[in-house]
Amino acid sequence: MARVLVAGAAGFIGSHLTDRLLADGHEVVGIDNFITGNPRNLSHLHSNPRFTFVEADVIRPIVVDGTFDRIYCLASPASPIDYLKRPFETLYAGSDGTRNLLDRALADGARFLLTSTSEVYGDPQVHPQPESYWGNVNPNGPRSVYDEAKRYAEAITMAYHRYKGVEVRIARIFNTFGPRMRHDDGRVVPAFSCQALRGEPLTVFGDGSQTRSYCYVSDLVDGLVRLMESDLREPCNLGNPYELTVRELATVIADAAGSGSTVVYKPLPEDDPKIRRPDTTRARTVLGWEPQVPFADGLRVTMDYFRQTLGL
Repeated sequence: MARVLVAGAAGFIGSHLTDRLLADGHEVVGIDNFITGNPRNLSHLHSNPRFTFVEADVIRPIVVDGTFDRIYCLASPASPIDYLKRPFETLYAGSDGTRNLLDRALADGARFLLTSTSEVYGDPQVHPQPESYWGNVNPNGPRSVYDEAKRYAEAITMAYHRYKGVEVRIARIFNTFGPRMRHDDGRVVPAFSCQALRGEPLTVFGDGSQTRSYCYVSDLVDGLVRLMESDLREPCNLGNPYELTVRELATVIADAAGSGSTVVYKPLPEDDPKIRRPDTTRARTVLGWEPQVPFADGLRVTMDYFRQTLGL
């Protein structure tokens, strides 16, 4: 049994990771400042004796009693609607927050895992994207507050490894979906699902030809745990290569909801990536990891969650 710190524990992925770590028998301390996380995501854990929650902001030094064996850094706004609304909180989470968690890992002798993002590849000119690709990122566009925060977080994480000896792991997460996503977080699966369930038109930005790849959350969490416990120090893509255009996704979700929703088109946001699909060769060969949940099965569970959330 390990003692594990999960920063961003009340978030979508963080809460599922917390559940997995507890199911594996570990003691977990979760911290979150609830800027984008939701207390309801952890409410089922209140009576669990191996779980402790501390309301805290990682941009300040981590003051939690005891020592940790593992530290997962998931603390950051992650959807465009959030990081465009909270640019400074996003930049500080990637910079000061990552540094404070690395300092705690250094002090405790803990292994540290950074959840980075496929956004470090920007609007890619290589497809699919391998970890060796350096990306095509606009460093001062509106999305840069998130893209560059994560690129900096990767840089400081590797500096702590090279110069201070911290054991580090870096996960580059691609589009992930599942229960506990906020229905209003602006990402395409919750947006389309809620619009379709309400019988509203589905809002497609641009002409809908841009692609994304969709990984169910339990698969993503399994990848994070495998990466943490591996010997892999280089960045590792975690995502499902299952790729759809946004227009195709709209059709799939409208059909799944049985709503007959139409599509309305709006201008494509600045710097929105045109293509996105992970090259998962490293995860497959080094971690023995591949997504297991078919997209249709994950979508069905996710839409049931949104039905309940919306009271439909």
